[in-house]
Amino acid sequence: MTANNAAPAFATIMFLTGVGIPILAALNGGLGARLGSPMAASMILFGLAFLIATTGALLTGSVGQMRFTPDIPAHFYFGGLFVAFYVIAVTFIAPKFGVGNAIFFVLVGQLISAATIDHFGLFGALRSAIDLKRVAGIALMIAGVWLARRTG
Repeated sequence: MTANNAAPAFATIMFLTGVGIPILAALNGGLGARLGSPMAASMILFGLAFLIATTGALLTGSVGQMRFTPDIPAHFYFGGLFVAFYVIAVTFIAPKFGVGNAIFFVLVGQLISAATIDHFGLFGALRSAIDLKRVAGIALMIAGVWLARRTG
């Protein structure tokens, strides 16, 4: 299956992933508030995520692919830092700032970061130059999310 043939499936999966991000923020923020410890809630989340990922790796035979090797640049191993930062930050902040407000700023950061990564082809990403149309589209997306978050 080529990327073009898979585009509708990929889009659906990523849409559902996007739906899950604010749900994760609300659930883990609520868990942290009820436990009285956002760090404990984050540990529970990562423990469950580890069990799910391990089960998936065992079921697909991927465990043997897990390795640390000098053939792979070290920075490719640091994605977990960003996941941990996101989960811990949203678990602390969403209950105090609001899930919608927290996710608004996450989305703005994602849009800017994604455009930069694509423009420069960072980390092996497909290159997609930032042009005036893309800047306008990103600005419209940010404006739309901002308008959707406004109350009264």
